Amino acid sequence: MSQVVHSPESGIIETALTGVDLINRPLLNKGTAFTEEERHDFRLHGLLPPSVGNLEDQVRRRMQVLRSFATNFERYSFLRDLQDINETLFYALLVRHIEETLPLVYTPTVGEGCQRFSEIWRRPRGLFLSYPNRHRMREILADPRYDKVRVIVVTDGERILGLGDQGAGGMGISIGKLSLYTACAGIHPEATLPIFLDVGTNNAERLADPLYIGWRNARIRGAEYDAFVEDFVTAVHERWPDVLLQWEDFAGANAGVLLERYRDRLCTFNDDIQGTAAVAAGTLMAAIGVTGQPLREQRICIVGAGAAGTGIAGLLVKAMEEDGLTHEQALGRFYVLDSKGLVARGLREVSGDRAQFAQPQAAVAGWTLREPGRIELIDVMVNVKPSVIIGVSGQAGAFTEEAIREMARHVERPIIFPLSNPTSRTEAKPEDVIAWTDGRALVGTGSPFPPVPWNGRDIPINQTNNSYIFPGVGLAVLATGARRVTDSMFMASGRALAALSPARLDPNARLLPPVDQLRAVAIAVAEATARQAMTEGTADPIDDETLRARIRAQVWEPVYRRYRKT
Repeated sequence: MSQVVHSPESGIIETALTGVDLINRPLLNKGTAFTEEERHDFRLHGLLPPSVGNLEDQVRRRMQVLRSFATNFERYSFLRDLQDINETLFYALLVRHIEETLPLVYTPTVGEGCQRFSEIWRRPRGLFLSYPNRHRMREILADPRYDKVRVIVVTDGERILGLGDQGAGGMGISIGKLSLYTACAGIHPEATLPIFLDVGTNNAERLADPLYIGWRNARIRGAEYDAFVEDFVTAVHERWPDVLLQWEDFAGANAGVLLERYRDRLCTFNDDIQGTAAVAAGTLMAAIGVTGQPLREQRICIVGAGAAGTGIAGLLVKAMEEDGLTHEQALGRFYVLDSKGLVARGLREVSGDRAQFAQPQAAVAGWTLREPGRIELIDVMVNVKPSVIIGVSGQAGAFTEEAIREMARHVERPIIFPLSNPTSRTEAKPEDVIAWTDGRALVGTGSPFPPVPWNGRDIPINQTNNSYIFPGVGLAVLATGARRVTDSMFMASGRALAALSPARLDPNARLLPPVDQLRAVAIAVAEATARQAMTEGTADPIDDETLRARIRAQVWEPVYRRYRKT
């Protein structure tokens, strides 16, 4: 245990590691910023160039290199290497340049990063728990280096963004999400652990790739899969009873099932379902502050009936109930479409989570349809005249020009959110949406897009990204020791986000705070989420001053600290 690192309240880091062993620890490496005294004490002379630098110089140097690359994938690969070499520098760079680097470490570039993950994998980060090694799971988790873990992001890689099954490349998603927990909310890197459950892949391209690093086997299904996940959850709960476990990018057939199965056994949530719902709800609440039409009067069309689509609908139904509608009245204001058209009874068999949002046969009986027996998006636009359309289908171009123009004929300020990631899968390009609505649409997208010039002004495109929500939720859980994560906590996080909307003061401003304010957003979201947790009894009550102090205490700043040899 002599190599364990201590961080006393003095801010001095104590370690017995020296030389290459010290430099090879990403969270301890300071590169050229080791002082002369530290170089002497830790036997670093000769391993480092003689010039003593500082963190700011290193950030400038790395940003210069980052900007020199020709493609975003090269930038992604460079940042992944930097994270594995010097984590303090990596996070200092992200925090100081979050608007520029967020699209590189997460959407949209992380999609290509997952597709090409086997090409660039170099050093261990996180844990690959493969099905053939299932009997070693507890042994793997028991390593003392993971003693301080408090947040886990886990995926099985089957539904990476809108790209589908990427096998072991899905680890890129777990790494990327946890990078944002630290960059946006300040959660200490040592408290985070990315995990990939390698249950095989059905991606023929990955299986045929000689560089592929995952288990070369078709995906296991059914009872074998369920037993493997059950063993994983049990082992995690035994190892870290108070851990926050985030499920990420599981296929629709498993995502909701796993959430419901485990949400009352440990502190857990699914960001694709609950985080996406919260950020969509928060952005929608900000938008209706501009339009002036209450939430209970919105007619909402959701294109994509998977876990994200039903999650958004479910949270907005609760919000409408809070706004005065009955449950049935709220359900009646949602029109959910899947690959076969509108989810409606009497037209076809309806099952699964989407069934609760199926329109009754009587509600659509008198509609004029392009194709009898099938209700397409254009039919919904003509017959319902929705005020809001949200896309989580992963289908590029799903919002057609005809449909959006028809929507804009009946709504003065249409609210249009093509949220699918990466950029190649977005339901409509913002510049097209603005043109089709004569500049009147309020637009939110999952990936970042530049402002759209229109009639002499720039219309902001709001990045309706989960990074506005989940880092703050995680911060709240760690600060309060919350035992569960509830839908009401996500509703509170969405309302907190809406309250920060610049459009509250200027209807021409953006709906969401700029990305460079994500740390401030995370703290505000954390406070609101924590208060809801205490109200529900999932966290023990504390006063506001104590809450704010506990949140501040969880926020790690990426700065170099002085080292002392033990």
